[in-house]
Amino acid sequence: MSFSMNLARALAPVAVVALAAPAAASEKSDIAQVERHLSAVDSMTATFSQTNAKNQSASGTVQLKRPGKIRFDYKGQDVLLVGNGKSLTFIDYEVGQKSSWDLNKTPLGILLQANPNIDRIAKVLPQNDPRVLLVRARDARRPEFGTLILAFVRDSSGPGGLRLEGWTAIDAQNKKTMIKLSNQRYNVAVPESAFRYDEPKKRRS
Repeated sequence: MSFSMNLARALAPVAVVALAAPAAASEKSDIAQVERHLSAVDSMTATFSQTNAKNQSASGTVQLKRPGKIRFDYKGQDVLLVGNGKSLTFIDYEVGQKSSWDLNKTPLGILLQANPNIDRIAKVLPQNDPRVLLVRARDARRPEFGTLILAFVRDSSGPGGLRLEGWTAIDAQNKKTMIKLSNQRYNVAVPESAFRYDEPKKRRS
């Protein structure tokens, strides 16, 4: 099986819900490497493709700035998803509505936390290709916060020796959203204005 197919399988929802194998001797070092990667990433920009639980697809650009800030701009859609350090807000300008959640009570809170310390909540999931590192983060004490499966490729030029290829977020209702990244750029300038948004205007009935 090719490397690209192995990576696609790692990112696919059908793969990420598999149970983790018993911890290998290298599991702690793999998790420590993920923590080093997260700590080394102050910011990131990338192109993304998204698939949700209904197999609906979308794409666009993402900007990330740790801690706590992220912005998804969706191509061809008048919607926006923004994390401003405290809240994660979805804005639908077409219908004039928005919804907000406490960022740290969503799966993305794991990715964006100020002090990456995932050892207690992380498991390395087995993969056929040694170049792929898949880590499932879920706090058993707080299952209502959901699960995040992070997919990395081992790359000596990436922060901490890894390149984040995407993730699958699973919320408390077991709804899955898969994100695949490309054109990743790390530690580039991202303005604070990226994490602000215009309030939606309610449509008149």
